[in-house]
Amino acid sequence: MNKNISIAAAVMLGILIGVAGPYFLSEKSSIEAPVEGALEATSSPNERKVKYWQAPMDPTYIRFEPGQSPMGMDLISIYEVDDADATDKEAGTVKIDPITVQTIGVRTHAVERMELERELRTIGRVDYDETRVHNVHTKVEGWIEKLYIDTTGQEVKKNDYLLEIYSPTLVSAQEEYLLSLKHKGKINEVGRESISDLSRRRLELWDVPAHQIEELETQGIVKRTLHIHSPATGIIIDKPVTEGMYTKPGTRLYTIADISKVWVYVDIYEYELPWIKKGQLAEMTLASYPGKIFKGEITFIYPFMESKTRTNKVRLEFDNTRGELKPDMYANVTLKSVISKDAIAVPTEAVIKSGGRNIVIISKGGGTFAPRAVTVGAEGRAPTGSGLTGSAHADGNYYEIIEGLSEGEIVVTSAHFLIDSESRLKEAIGKMLEAKSSERKDTTSLETMEHSVVDSMDDMSGMNNDMDEMDHSAMGH
Repeated sequence: MNKNISIAAAVMLGILIGVAGPYFLSEKSSIEAPVEGALEATSSPNERKVKYWQAPMDPTYIRFEPGQSPMGMDLISIYEVDDADATDKEAGTVKIDPITVQTIGVRTHAVERMELERELRTIGRVDYDETRVHNVHTKVEGWIEKLYIDTTGQEVKKNDYLLEIYSPTLVSAQEEYLLSLKHKGKINEVGRESISDLSRRRLELWDVPAHQIEELETQGIVKRTLHIHSPATGIIIDKPVTEGMYTKPGTRLYTIADISKVWVYVDIYEYELPWIKKGQLAEMTLASYPGKIFKGEITFIYPFMESKTRTNKVRLEFDNTRGELKPDMYANVTLKSVISKDAIAVPTEAVIKSGGRNIVIISKGGGTFAPRAVTVGAEGRAPTGSGLTGSAHADGNYYEIIEGLSEGEIVVTSAHFLIDSESRLKEAIGKMLEAKSSERKDTTSLETMEHSVVDSMDDMSGMNNDMDEMDHSAMGH
């Protein structure tokens, strides 16, 4: 019975093989065909070539064969760049996919040729115009009988009465003049002038007003007191005089300042001096007049520095016919000067200052970026009304580029630190690869040399053996 079961099982197995065998063979051939095609595609000339293997957590860990990093992670393969990308040989060039460019917020700006001006901002102090300040003195001694201007800050006009003074010297001079007029025909002339002319001249030199001399001539009456007139229009900024005070020549009675024009003093740092010159226009704003701009100019640059502040004092002049500018006011002053009429310029945020060199990141299109060293000149702004001030980028400031860029090139103005870091890393890895390649070449050369030395030693050993055999043969004979 067991024999019959075995025969039946063998028959069934043969039937299954006969029916299913062709199916499995056809399936196998259909499965293997694409694999062969895939292998052929893999070995096609367009296949990317692995340049090196790198640790995923440590970009500086590089090997020339697959393996694991010190952290136990599989090394990832880094492929050589495509031919299309390899055409750009500028050092440190990196390529970033568009999604990443958008994610990290890369912004660019075209290199422009423009007029560039320097803008200096400083604090100014309003002061009196020294050429418009007048001191009032008497040229004779006497007593102040009456004050017409008796308060500090009071406005006066030229020839206004200031005070009346009683002076015995002036009284005697008037009497002498009247006497000379009375006896004009009887008194001999002195030189070319008469005695009366000399007496009148003395009154004029003592600042006796002309109208009082005329009254003396017409009325013939000596005045007990004489007037002192204002020498200029302005305001009283100092008044030491009081009624009844005794005065003598040299005593200051009033100080009068004309503030129709005022001076403004500003301090300029040493590095800003090249951008300051006489006649340069200035703009000034004050907290008391928001939104209003006062215009003036530089009238004098002091020829010395302040030793304590290391600044140079500069004097500006402003018109003040409306009296809005008060001495000792503080103001914000802006000075503008032209750096260049035709400068190659980039936004200040495009320049990466790294110690001894300045770098900009150039956008070459298609996600390709490259660092470039540039020579930076002065910092400035586009002139007002050019359409560039404040609208081209964040703060409206530009650097003049003396060397390294051409008009129309595209520079990166944001996220360039990330690109620069990637570029530096790539450049460092490239140098490491060169060093490793040199080591491998040196090792290969050394091994070749060792093999050559070993072969030479083997040849020499063989020659020695032949010589020994020849010697033994000779001895045998």
